[in-house]
Amino acid sequence: MLRRLAVPLTLCLVMAGCAGDSRVTLDFFQFKPEATETFDKLIAAFEQQHPNIRVVQNHVPNAETAIRARLVRGDVPDVLALSGNSVFGELAEAGVFRDFSGYAGRQAINPAVQKVLDDLGTYRQGEVNGLPMCTAANPILYNKAIFDQHGVQPPKTWDELIAAAKRFQAAGVTPFYLTLKDAWTALPTFNSLAANLAPPDFFAGRTADRTTFAQAYPDVARKLAELFQYGQPDRFSRGYDEGNREFAQGKSAMYLQGTFAIPAIREAEPDFEIGAFTPMERLVTGVDVVITMPREPRRPRESQLFVDYLMSPEVIRAYTREQVSIPSLKDAESDDPTLQPLVPYYTAGKVTGYPDHHIPLAVGLERLVQQFLIDGDQRELLAELDSEWDKVMERRS
Repeated sequence: MLRRLAVPLTLCLVMAGCAGDSRVTLDFFQFKPEATETFDKLIAAFEQQHPNIRVVQNHVPNAETAIRARLVRGDVPDVLALSGNSVFGELAEAGVFRDFSGYAGRQAINPAVQKVLDDLGTYRQGEVNGLPMCTAANPILYNKAIFDQHGVQPPKTWDELIAAAKRFQAAGVTPFYLTLKDAWTALPTFNSLAANLAPPDFFAGRTADRTTFAQAYPDVARKLAELFQYGQPDRFSRGYDEGNREFAQGKSAMYLQGTFAIPAIREAEPDFEIGAFTPMERLVTGVDVVITMPREPRRPRESQLFVDYLMSPEVIRAYTREQVSIPSLKDAESDDPTLQPLVPYYTAGKVTGYPDHHIPLAVGLERLVQQFLIDGDQRELLAELDSEWDKVMERRS
């Protein structure tokens, strides 16, 4: 569909300062380098529909640092596509973004997905400061051929998952390919466990000093350590890029990564059949792309037209098809065979957000979890999480 949207661009559409160009120019800031070409196609189609508007896509390295720097200067882009993470939540709470609570287009959005985003933070209670365009999820990816060869069905419970890992290990197959050279790669599993094992109101309680990681996260740490026993011996010297290639080459039965890894795996081995499952009750998901605009936009009419366009069901489906993600829509569906088993979790509302999006970056979660998986010291992990959390909260108060 995106190919059908693409139209040839004249030189004036590319150059910033064409003589006699009377169009209104929108500054569109987006954070995903892998989505630049996709947004170029969408922008071209939008400009064809609205010849009086020109959209300039602005993508830079270290997007979160860049947007903070622009905010300090009071230079807020006209329309933004951001990651639905803790940084978005902090900026929303600071009153940077528009309130979309009365926006009619929200009727098409899955309320469970909107809640995942709103739970990160809003300026005032009841406000909606961003619109979820698409989501990424944290299932376990698996090699369909290896599962079929050994007669293993995708596990539906934790006990079934451990039993499958032991069965593969006994057959000489590496259960999980692990990439702990890159500390962040332990977080998809951490998130799935924390979201399902810790109390759902944990972060509200932790912020109010009613609970601690030491009290609420022992099972999370224990099961994380248990699962990571079933990886290959060189797990601490292999990184994410190597993991994508090695998994695609059949070096393990399963891969503890999210749906965001699927394009890279397919690039390494286009014919590789990837499956996806979760052994947990709720699927951990995050808003991969949030569409928003400033609270006081400079060009409100034109900015809103572009937001309307990006949030239209047709464009959302086109974007998610090309970017291998799941639409934020109530009637979400996917023709991608790997993603199809995950869609029922969305339609049933059995999704929840990434716990690490509620943990400030300054806490150093990645580093702490990586060290725990090296030394196995559960008490130290939980104590450090509490200590670093308290330091961050003290600086903010």
